Amino acid sequence: MSLGLPIAFALLFWWFSTGVIFYLDSLPMRTFKWSMAAATMLFAAALVCLWQTSGDRSLPAVYAAFSSAVVPWGWQEMSLYMGYVTGPRKHRCAEGCSGWRHFGHAIAANLWHEIAIIATAAVIVVLTWNAANHAGVWAFLLLWGMHLSARLNVFLGVRNVSEEFVPPHMEVLKSFLTRKPMNLLFPVSVTAATVIAVMLFTWAATESGTAARTEYLLLASLAALGVLEHWLLVLPLPVEKLFAWSLSRRRQKAANKAQPGRPLETTHPRLILTR
Repeated sequence: MSLGLPIAFALLFWWFSTGVIFYLDSLPMRTFKWSMAAATMLFAAALVCLWQTSGDRSLPAVYAAFSSAVVPWGWQEMSLYMGYVTGPRKHRCAEGCSGWRHFGHAIAANLWHEIAIIATAAVIVVLTWNAANHAGVWAFLLLWGMHLSARLNVFLGVRNVSEEFVPPHMEVLKSFLTRKPMNLLFPVSVTAATVIAVMLFTWAATESGTAARTEYLLLASLAALGVLEHWLLVLPLPVEKLFAWSLSRRRQKAANKAQPGRPLETTHPRLILTR
């Protein structure tokens, strides 16, 4: 039970928090400011928690630090998909745009988002510098690394680009999703993620201390989720079913728009993208 609890906690916490973000992003855009305000308060509380638990190696502190690293990551994802922290590029690429020019456009569409992640990582590193509890900082860095790898693979080309997860008001991001069976980076990415996951599970198995073993298991579970996420990019599996409960509102809105005779609901993307 002591081995399964950290794994179950990491998996369920990741799945539920990700689903909540998808659900909030499917609500009317007038609700976004309230969602972001609440997320920002949680973000601040999480940073305080990371600082307060940084010198504590007890089991509750390890769980608290791990959870407090996932919250700022959720803020990064919400701020991107709600359109608050994106980049200077607000429009799709023209047909035929490719190569380094296309890659530059992708960076421009996400620039402020990536800078925000770097800034948050720097703050977390400073708050936990030379501290005993490293669960939070390593969890955030692991999420960041998996995020970068997955986004590069989606840009270079994979079978499942998961465009159903991109909300209508962030249509600009869809021009950087490339559908291919696979790309040359994918084997490197999935191998590296697998090695990291195996190493963390191995360290957990050989660790005698309860808190340290729990930390390794939490991080190993995140790494394993990263491996799964990468494989879902290329396997013919319905990824969206994992979050069907959180995407139901978005599907209903799409179905309503498709019905003839119904007035189309405008999303007014500029209201969000130019803030």
